[in-house]
This record gives sequence, structure tokens and C-alpha cells, in this order.
Amino acid sequence: MASPKIDKDLIRDLAELLEETGLSEIEWPCDGGHVRVVRTLSAVPAMAAQAAVQPPPGAMAAAAADTEGDTDPESHPGAVLSPMVGTVYTAPEPGAASFIKVGDTVEEGQTVIIVEAMKTMNHIPAPRSGKVARILVTNEQPVEFGQVLLIIE
Repeated sequence: MASPKIDKDLIRDLAELLEETGLSEIEWPCDGGHVRVVRTLSAVPAMAAQAAVQPPPGAMAAAAADTEGDTDPESHPGAVLSPMVGTVYTAPEPGAASFIKVGDTVEEGQTVIIVEAMKTMNHIPAPRSGKVARILVTNEQPVEFGQVLLIIE
């Protein structure tokens, strides 16, 4: 039995999409089957990463907020989770004020963050009204599905 012809251009396009979006893998339907492209991400030791990379603005505030409280963010009832893999944006556009900051009061349905996935800006609404207690991500940070973005109390 002959194996199906491999569409190298499709594979290159998918690999490029992985690079652009920061995703680690993507699967695409193709000729009754599917093509899966996986990118291996190498881990950098934490000490080397700290020494080599200047933290982005706001990273210290997010780190400080992360150490506050003794509740595990994932088990907190006010945890706002990322609904997808993508890149976080804390403001509607570069140079604009952030949607929220720690201490702000938000209304249910209010946009609190954007997660970009495959060049689509997905506005993440507050699932409930309350006070922003912690912000656990920084602008332009890659996030995984189910990762805690912030805590609303």
C-alpha cells in the first residue's frame, strides 16, 4: 500500500505558525488523516534565565502579587484560568493602560486580559464581580490552557 504524499509546504506553514504563536504543537486535518507538528521547547535553568533576561515591566509587581496569600492559586475559587494556549496582553494596545491592576474592582463580563491565539485576540471576561487580588501573568507572557491568570475575590 502506498503512503500518502506529504505536503511539505503545509508542514513548513504549520511549523512557522508554531514559531509565531509560541505554541508547542499543532494538528491539522489533511486528506482523511491529520498532520501533527510538535516543537520541542528546551528548558533553561532558572538561574541562567534570570541572569540572561531582564524582567519585563510589571514582572516584579506580578511576582510580588504571586507571593501574597497562602492559598494555592489553582485551587482558589476566584481563579481566572486561560481558556487556551496563547500570549497574554494586559492592555488593549501597546502603550495603553492595563485593563486591570491589583486592587481594582471589576464587574462580571468586563475584559480583564487578552489571550492571543493564532493571531486572534480573545478578550477574557471577569467570570464574576469582585476585587482583583492577584495578577499572576505579565504582558506578552506565553500561557498554557488552564493556567491561572489572576485571582478575583
